Amino acid sequence: MELATSHIAVTGGGSGLGEATARTLAAHGARVTVIDRNKAAAERVAADISGHALELDVTDEAAGSALDGAISSHGPLRGLVNCAGIGGAARIVGRNGAMPLGDFEKTIRVNLIGTFNMLRLAAERMQANEPDAKGERGAIVNTASVAAFDGQLGQAAYAASKGGIVSLALPAARELSRFGIRVNTVAPGLFLTPLLAELPPEVQQGLAASIPFPARLGDPAEFADAVIFALTNRYLNAEVIRLDGALRLPPK
Repeated sequence: MELATSHIAVTGGGSGLGEATARTLAAHGARVTVIDRNKAAAERVAADISGHALELDVTDEAAGSALDGAISSHGPLRGLVNCAGIGGAARIVGRNGAMPLGDFEKTIRVNLIGTFNMLRLAAERMQANEPDAKGERGAIVNTASVAAFDGQLGQAAYAASKGGIVSLALPAARELSRFGIRVNTVAPGLFLTPLLAELPPEVQQGLAASIPFPARLGDPAEFADAVIFALTNRYLNAEVIRLDGALRLPPK
């Protein structure tokens, strides 16, 4: 994929890893649609990078019409980066009894179903693109987490949602290969996102000390660099990239 001539949508683009990705893509010349549930956040980032802001719930089954509007403004959709997601922690059986089923369902719905929803809608539009000189019509990058492999106590819902995204990479890549669409996944470790930035400095330092090398929290720009690699390396397909400084999460 040639970023300088491509229209790429980024979900969760109003903050954190999504914002860093949107800004990096724009710096490489891409036309970026910034998708976020927070309209003000999407508009702020889009204004900074001369992009297109799109207020959207990634779990909305009818989100395709909104994508069509972005395509009308910025041209054929060549890339999708799924960064939208939620965290949260709760034990399967805690002090107040069993985890409310609705809490588990919400995490799966936003993280896993939201990712699949945007993937299917983007792929439907990408398959109609004219292939480039090397036969590619598009590329998709999903965001998982090291929790998919090293889920900690209290992360049953989150780890399950991210594990589903990891498992999605291969069958999606196989199925969409006939259209010339690649699918890859980045599984980040501990990154200095707005959520972690709210923690006290001593807590941040403790988290950083658990990372072998470099012994610090990841910079969202480093995540964005991994996304750029996944989008532009034409031979990378169905891969899950752990981006974690060799971190392996302990049970708690």
